[in-house]
Amino acid sequence: MSARQPPYNVYVQRSLAAILAIGALSWSATLFVAPFALTSGNPRLVAAAAAVYGGAGLICHQRAERSFHLAGVQQPVCARCAGLYVSGAVGALAAWIVWRHPRAPRRTRSVLVLAAAPTALTVVLEFAGLVHPSNTVRAMCALPLGGAAAWVFIRSLRAEAAEARRFEGARWDAL
Repeated sequence: MSARQPPYNVYVQRSLAAILAIGALSWSATLFVAPFALTSGNPRLVAAAAAVYGGAGLICHQRAERSFHLAGVQQPVCARCAGLYVSGAVGALAAWIVWRHPRAPRRTRSVLVLAAAPTALTVVLEFAGLVHPSNTVRAMCALPLGGAAAWVFIRSLRAEAAEARRFEGARWDAL
């Protein structure tokens, strides 16, 4: 390894942020493609869609009345989860593209608490039986949380990689 080459962990951190952003985009797209694949009649596509529904069922209740339907088929996740995933993908992509010089996000707890407020409010009010929001409202209330969480996570990973790169460069320059 030359004196100017960043250490392994810098590459891992930077790559991890990119992989997670691409994964979030891919998963969000899969949620919209799966219902069409399920009805395609192609055994391989149907099997792949069934695997998506099975995996999504591990983390989502998948209640039909709380899910969006595409082509007459329920999506693999409920509307709230769909909102979280879609906004998470957008937030991850924005965090990757918008900032050329990554810095750790400030006031992350406050940002995440504020972003979670609409989701938490609808869950509490719904559980108390005071409101019965539509799927669109559930999804819309989840958008701030998914976007903010992805933004904070990707920005933090990128900032940590940039900081490690600066630290390692200074260390090698001192030798």
